[in-house]
Amino acid sequence: MTDQPIADWIKDQVTANDVTLFMKGNPQFPQCGFSSVVCQILDYLQVPFASHNVLENEDLRNGIKEYSDWPTIPQLYVKGEFVGGCDILKEMFEAGELRQLFEEKGIQVAAA
Repeated sequence: MTDQPIADWIKDQVTANDVTLFMKGNPQFPQCGFSSVVCQILDYLQVPFASHNVLENEDLRNGIKEYSDWPTIPQLYVKGEFVGGCDILKEMFEAGELRQLFEEKGIQVAAA
């Protein structure tokens, strides 16, 4: 993290990476079930992603909720665009819409 305003730092992160996940914990050790589910979905699709642990910084934890105007964590961004949290991503994954979104955005996914 830097001295820049948190919203600017978040914007830099979501635009610098094709897929960015703000979560509790990290992909190797998620610290909530919802974050774990999203990591499992991304791992299943073999989508590389950047992750940020909101538990390490209170400004980030509150700032990401303001940035997206979404009250819960985790939050997934694809090509700078907020996609959703756990429930939305799970529904999109089950309907095949998440794979389609990644493909439409030019992000490599595992073969179906």
